[in-house]
Amino acid sequence: MRRQLAVFAMVAGLAACPATPRAQDMLKNIDLISPGMSQAEMTREEVVALLAASKPADLAGKRLNGLDLSGLDFSGANLRAARLNKARLAGARFDGAILDQVWALEADFSAVSFKKASIFAAQLQKSKFTGADFSNARVAGDFSGADLTGANLSGADLSADMKNQSMGLMRAVLRSAKLQGADFSGANLARVDLEFANLTGANLSKASLRGATLGGADLTGAKVEGADFDQADVNSTRLIGLEGVAKNIDKADNLNRAIRQ
Repeated sequence: MRRQLAVFAMVAGLAACPATPRAQDMLKNIDLISPGMSQAEMTREEVVALLAASKPADLAGKRLNGLDLSGLDFSGANLRAARLNKARLAGARFDGAILDQVWALEADFSAVSFKKASIFAAQLQKSKFTGADFSNARVAGDFSGADLTGANLSGADLSADMKNQSMGLMRAVLRSAKLQGADFSGANLARVDLEFANLTGANLSKASLRGATLGGADLTGAKVEGADFDQADVNSTRLIGLEGVAKNIDKADNLNRAIRQ
């Protein structure tokens, strides 16, 4: 578990050091075809039985890679450090669930509900979250290259954990993620990595982007009424056709290097 946490810490802190390999490169240190990362120790039927027998269910550390678990209700379940790589979970529910330190690379979470869930130090690169609902959830995982088109992250906390930095900076990493039309209204995105993310048409109303990294991101047509850009790095960020008046946009870093028309 410590090794997993350390790996995520290194991944999440990469944006602060341009000369360091990025998040995807860190996965080269993990054997993704090993049994622990590619095989399942349970069947769908066994998972269904466990969910029915235990409330909340305990699936901590379980290898569920590649399973079709679509539509199941994991609400309140403990999935800490579980493996869900390439699993299919479309339409499932994880309301209030614990998904800390989960590995779910290239998994399908389309239209999944994560309301008030805890997703901390999780590896979720290149997974699909189209239409997913993260409202009021704690989200500090690595979503590099993931698809969150139309996802609901209103009121979610994706900010950096400033209390625990012994293992590195823990925050949401949405580098190169697809976030078109996503709802971040009222969300805490302080110090989040959004480099090269596609935020066209996204709703950032009243969101905190204080200290966020937005280099190369595309915010064309985004709603920014009351969004706080204090010390956000907007180097080469597309800020075209924004709807509403943002707060502290004049205090954003590298504003003179942003693309504004």
